Amino acid sequence: MAYNLALEFILSGKPNRIMELLTDPILIRKWSGSNGFVENKIDGKVSLFDDWVTGKVLKTSKNELSYTWKTTDWDDETEPSVVHFLLQEDEAGTKVILTHTNLPTEDEMKSHKSGWTDYFFDPMEDFILIIDKS
Repeated sequence: MAYNLALEFILSGKPNRIMELLTDPILIRKWSGSNGFVENKIDGKVSLFDDWVTGKVLKTSKNELSYTWKTTDWDDETEPSVVHFLLQEDEAGTKVILTHTNLPTEDEMKSHKSGWTDYFFDPMEDFILIIDKS
């Protein structure tokens, strides 16, 4: 049985800036504090959090990004999950609609639910507000 998440986040930056924060290796390093990159093209490689997560890009456009997601904590038999970001302009900046599907266990789903806030979007918003200001 696979487990799925659907979350929403509001970030202060405009959608085009949020897409840069999701894909540019220099910016990923700045907001996450770890190495990462997303080759922003179909079948492009994904590596985040010092290779803790790897995957490949499934879809990319001006306001959408989707890629597979597999952590080093999962065994070889575990299928990758899929992350999808939809960016919508919002009066506060950008609403990010995140779906994360095919998580292998309920514990992984719960861990990722808090992880998206604690390790991804909160640090990204802090970067936007404190350092970026663009």
